[in-house]
Amino acid sequence: MFTPRPFRHSDMPRLQETVAEWIAVAGRDAYDHVGELPHRVYDNLRDGPPLDDLVHVWEHEDDGRIGGVTICLRFGSAFDALCAPELRGGDTERAMLTFAADTTTRHMAEDEEYVLTDLFETDTTRARLLNGLGFTRFRVWDDVNTRDLTGLPAVEVPDGFTVRAATLDDAEALAEARNASFGSGWTGVAYRDGMMTRPGYDPAREIVAEAPDGRIGAYAVHWTDERNGLGHFEPVGTHEAFRRRGLARAVMAESMRRMAELGLRRVTVNHDAENAPAARLYGSLGFTRECRTHGYRRAKAQASMSR
Repeated sequence: MFTPRPFRHSDMPRLQETVAEWIAVAGRDAYDHVGELPHRVYDNLRDGPPLDDLVHVWEHEDDGRIGGVTICLRFGSAFDALCAPELRGGDTERAMLTFAADTTTRHMAEDEEYVLTDLFETDTTRARLLNGLGFTRFRVWDDVNTRDLTGLPAVEVPDGFTVRAATLDDAEALAEARNASFGSGWTGVAYRDGMMTRPGYDPAREIVAEAPDGRIGAYAVHWTDERNGLGHFEPVGTHEAFRRRGLARAVMAESMRRMAELGLRRVTVNHDAENAPAARLYGSLGFTRECRTHGYRRAKAQASMSR
């Protein structure tokens, strides 16, 4: 019997280790990279209700084994549910999906019409369960891209810029860069305390291109799964004042060089399937599309159907 309890920050390393083991056993059809866990918890949920209302660890009542994790209210209306391979397709996974959908629905703004989730296009088990809970596929969500960490592109840095690893002292400049690339609302203190010092994040794995005036022109966070020899980028961004100078390419190339030095064999990066500039950037770096994710939704008014 697996039941949910509120997430604690100290859970993050164990969750990442657990999901890495699930990937080693069952492959990636049902699991994104382990780096998505801290990113989605600490970045995507930063301005919402308390994390212990939105993130839950599903533990066995007798031995404390982790059977899953649910992350609710991403982007104001979406949820994730990761489930152990041996529990997939049955009552426990269905319970996780029901819980995550209802929790997200309960916290959604009144003007949100649908509760959302996504899955890898190869995950027929999750698709069947979602259909049974009243969800329907409505769009292609992301392109999932990959490349080997061999034959890497050169790190070409424009004159005057420096490519290096971030430190905690960069929090203010990183907050400005994120706000100027994605329209985020970070402050330096919030980025340092809410992201850079959280479990799972390592400033040394956020590679930045520093401009001559000290601003950060581009950045790329890379995450590592040494159990599976897999790296991952999330996010990659360029300050709006420094676009079209090759800075994103430079920080990604340096990141891949460092991942290869760690002994990782492959790296992935996801992007919205409709984001043509991202597709061009990643393609120029040797990434090819591995698969896609599909978005599913259910009208908010249907929440009671899943109970």
